[in-house]
Amino acid sequence: MRFDYAGTSVFVAGGTSGINLGIADAFAEAGAKVAVMSRNAERVNGAVQELSKHGGKVLGLQGDVRDFTQVRTAMEAAKEAHGAFGVLVSGAAGNFLCPALDLSPNGFKAVVDIDLLGTFHVMRAGFDFARRPGASFINISAPQSISPAPMQVHVCAAKAGLDQVMRVLALEWGEHGVRVNSIMPGPIEGTGGLSRLLTETERPQFESRVPLRRVGQKDDVANMALFLGSPLASYITGALIPVDGGVSLLGGRNYAGTPQPTPRA
Repeated sequence: MRFDYAGTSVFVAGGTSGINLGIADAFAEAGAKVAVMSRNAERVNGAVQELSKHGGKVLGLQGDVRDFTQVRTAMEAAKEAHGAFGVLVSGAAGNFLCPALDLSPNGFKAVVDIDLLGTFHVMRAGFDFARRPGASFINISAPQSISPAPMQVHVCAAKAGLDQVMRVLALEWGEHGVRVNSIMPGPIEGTGGLSRLLTETERPQFESRVPLRRVGQKDDVANMALFLGSPLASYITGALIPVDGGVSLLGGRNYAGTPQPTPRA
């Protein structure tokens, strides 16, 4: 089905690459006024150029989700240009593979600061600029939120915390008419996460284990975001929704191709 977001203001944090750019693109194609934010100015400019092909209002903003003041400043500009947010997407993330015994405190903190603290910054600042009642807040989570995975202790901790933040905000903000949910993408084509998970030789074996027998596409995640932002999802809040072909049913250690920690002497 086609969604109509004409006149709706949408803000996407981290919306300049990968899954998040795919989400921003879907909203722009559906007629929304879209603002994207990233700390990388070159990516911001590239995203604006890409999203502008749909002919709607697009705003690119530079900001780091780890800095609450920068997030708030970007959102002030977006609201002034496009109005109160009908949809807010928090998708900025950091990740790298590392056994826990080799992971430095700074490495752990770096991912937690982007994924967990950054999510809180986006959600908390966003509340002040959202359309109330009626706004839909969407976090981009990951299977590590519920499935422990080797070499991913930092990501597992950050994403699990992110989804607890989502649930608490859903409880507290429901009375204001603000819905808060998380999308949990699985392996998605054309993303850094998939390239870190699999080599090309491992991919056929992995796909044979996915219950739906394929990796996902960015549109699969974008379509869920379009649904969650729409009136069709008006009674859904506090939900963690997998868009993963069933991969999360396998458990972290059952992913074919997942690197295992090297035994230490």
